[in-house]
Parts: sequence; C-alpha cells; structure tokens
Amino acid sequence: MTIPLSVDRIFGDRSFAEIGDPVLAAADERRGLLAVAGRYEFGGTAPVGVYGTGDLACHALVRSRYPVHTMAFHPTLPLLAVGTGHYDGGYFFEGELLLLHLETGTAVSLIEHSLGRQVLELEWLDEQALRVVMAPPDDWQDDTARDEGHVAVVRRPDWATVPAKSLTEYDLAGPRVPAPRPDGSEVARRMLSELSTDWESRRNVRAVEVLSDGRTLATLDGVQMESWLPSGERAWMVPDQEGGREIVVATDEGSAWVGLIRRRGMRDSVPQSVVRLSLADGKQLDGIVPSAPVSLVRCADGRPALSPDGRNGDRSRLPVRGGRRIYFQSILRPPGQPNSYKGERWVAAVDLQGPATGRPVVPLARSARRLFRYSWEPGETHFGGPGVEVEDGTLVHAGTVYHGHGLQPGGSFVVRRETTDGRPRWVFRTDRKAAALDADAATVYVGYDDGEVVALDLGDGTVHWRQHLTVGAVSAVPTALTVTANGRLLIGTSDGRILECSAA
Repeated sequence: MTIPLSVDRIFGDRSFAEIGDPVLAAADERRGLLAVAGRYEFGGTAPVGVYGTGDLACHALVRSRYPVHTMAFHPTLPLLAVGTGHYDGGYFFEGELLLLHLETGTAVSLIEHSLGRQVLELEWLDEQALRVVMAPPDDWQDDTARDEGHVAVVRRPDWATVPAKSLTEYDLAGPRVPAPRPDGSEVARRMLSELSTDWESRRNVRAVEVLSDGRTLATLDGVQMESWLPSGERAWMVPDQEGGREIVVATDEGSAWVGLIRRRGMRDSVPQSVVRLSLADGKQLDGIVPSAPVSLVRCADGRPALSPDGRNGDRSRLPVRGGRRIYFQSILRPPGQPNSYKGERWVAAVDLQGPATGRPVVPLARSARRLFRYSWEPGETHFGGPGVEVEDGTLVHAGTVYHGHGLQPGGSFVVRRETTDGRPRWVFRTDRKAAALDADAATVYVGYDDGEVVALDLGDGTVHWRQHLTVGAVSAVPTALTVTANGRLLIGTSDGRILECSAA
C-alpha cells in the first residue's frame, strides 16, 4: 500500500521527544518502564508517554484533555493509571481517570460522570484495589477545596477488562483528607537527564521555512528562531521567554523577520514585538513594537507585512500567506456602539503600495476596504484561521463555527473563496481545528490538531488523501506546515520536531 505522506528526515529529534516539556514521571523498575507526562496546552492536550528505560523507545502514547497530576503502574498487569483534571474557572474541578493499556496503546476514561473528577493521587494497593484521591467536585462555599480532597478505594477483580465510564459516584465516595498539589516537574526533568544526554525540552514549532542553500529555519515555544544546517546540525538558536511565531525571510536570505509571542494573560501589559534577525548568527538587527496585536505575513512580492489580529486572539486572526493585499478580519459594529464586541465580521484588505523597503508594511486603517462578510452561511458565526492567496487571486482559509458548547461535528472548515464577493468555490468540513495550512499549484495541505494531515484538490476541494502523522510508530501533531516544492512539505510538530516530508 502506498503511504501518501512519508517522513524523510527529522530535525530536533531526541530522547523523550514526544513529551515536549515534562511535568511528571513515574518508574516501573520491575518492567524497566518510565511514564512521562508533558505540559498541558491551554485548550489542547497533555501527552503521556511510556518508555523503555533501556532503549528509551516510546512504547505507548496518549494525549489527555486535562493536565496530568498522578500516574501509577499496575503491579502485575500491563496497565498505567493516569489521573488528570483542572478547575474549570467557575465552579467545578473536572477531570479523568484514564487507564492506558500498554500492549494495545489504547486508553479508556473510567469515571461515569460527564464532568468527571480532578484526580490528584493514585496508588495500587494490590492487584484489585486502586486508591484514588480527588479534588472536591466543586468549590461552592468550600474554602479548602484547593487544599483538601476525598479518598476512595476502588476494587475490581480484573482491571484489564474494566469498561469505560464504569466508575460511579458511589465508587468514588470517600472521606475528606489533606490533598496537596505538588509540582513534579523538577523531579521529572532530573529523571530524564539521568537517562539521556541528548534530552532537551522542546515544544510547539510555530513556523518553518527552508532557504535556497538547504538551511532550515523554525520558531517554537521558548525560541525566537533557530537555524539547522543541511547536515542536520543546529547552527544557532535565540532563546526567548515565550518564543517566536511567524517567519518572513528577506529576498536576499540574509535576514528574517519574526513575530514574537506575547505572554498569555498579559496581553495588555506586555507589548508584542516583531524582530529582524541575522540568518548568519541570529543576532537582532532591527525591531518594531506594533500598537496592537498583529500577525506577520509574507506578501506575494516577498515583502513582510503586519496583519491586524483583532481583540479575540486566534478567533479574530486571519493571517494570509502570499497575498497581493494584506487581509484581516474587520468588525462592523452596531451604530452608536464603537467599542462593542458585538458586530458583523467582514474580510477586509489593504492594498500594497510603493516599493518594498525591507521593513514590515503596517496597514493604515483609513486605507482598509471591507470586501465581504467573513461568514458565508446565514446564521453561522465563523472564527478565524490560517489562509493563503493562490495564483488566480482567490483566497483559501480555514476556520471554525462558533457554538456555545465548543467545536461541534463538522464545525471546522477550509474554504476557497472569490475575493470579489466572498462566494465559496468549495468548502471542506471536518471535526477538528486546523492548526496550519499551505498550498501549491494543485493541492491545499492542512494540518489538524488531532494529528491528521489532509490534502485537498485546489480545484474542487475533494480529498486527495488524509493521513495521521506518525514518527516511527508514534503519533505526532502538526503545528506548522510549509510547502517547499511540489510534493514536498516541511512540518513542525507540537513536540518540537521538524519533519521533511514527501507527499504522494
């Protein structure tokens, strides 16, 4: 069988790569295994990998919907119990008790209640008894909800056959006990360092580019930008407290502009920066501080430009590669309510004027023109996503449909639209959010946050192929994607690796 997408080369590979930034580790010395949990991404997942301590190979990998607090290997069966959860921000302590089957690599969520429970401690007392410590279900009039919890001992004759959603509130009822929330990240890092000399904490590649001489550039969390030689050796990197996002390489390939990430929760007090770095050694040559959030994009003529991001994070972004104009979302607000968050979303654009200067073009609000409504479906509110302007001037972009209960089946889209009136030529819908998108003359490539890569026909939107991304036999999640030539892709992953790929 022909594999449509194959990984030909990997930059940034290392031991425990799948985990990114470790926060917890638990050893099973009898079987020579080590379970490692990675840091939870807001709105995303937390990886849990099980490794052999001899060869450091990844035997199983699961991604939790919540932060991981505790892990415990079953004393005899090939099972790993994983306790997860967090405070929902308003009332509940929700989470899961996962049971990972090490031989099959599958995991089941055991708690019956729809919100689950935040699981803080796990301990196998014997082959049939599991001690579980959980946060209280909520903090309603409970001043000690973050310091105490409830303990229960759950018994099952054969944990290998326990079905999903089978632990009831009666199974998990128990007395109140002190329940500290220790930080296991330092211990986890020490354990990984003792086992491997090449271990390095890396996660979330945000952008990838390749130069004409074969060097590869990437931005990622904690790194403004790094450069890899064709030999596979890293030439240099620029550390940063938060990290880099977009890259626009200068036409002479002597430097590149990089949009930096601003700290979550401090968007009003910590300004965003856009910096120009030398591609010889990473030294900063120039920089600007925009007056509002922006995305850095490369225009069709090669010049860098700043696309306004709006007030609502990823929901209001529309970064479009290769545009003959600078595209962005614009809110048409109700009359007399200039500061209202309500309003109708439009696609707006600013024409490029004058010669390229090498510095990013900053669009002027008075030059912007509203082109068409962002949502083409009556009754649907559409949120933003990555895009590209293709050769005939049409716009291909991804996004999601707003729903009060989160992303619904079919609520993620990729659409090709006329830029005159916004009319769709075709629409492709799926159930997962698009993390990255690019296109060549015939195909649109989309990377999704569940690890799937989909190739769509540029002409009619039909699926050429779809495949979940794997490195070896272990799944990976694309976070950046760039077409380097027809049938050649450069893909960055959530675990900090950069993959050179061939596409059928």
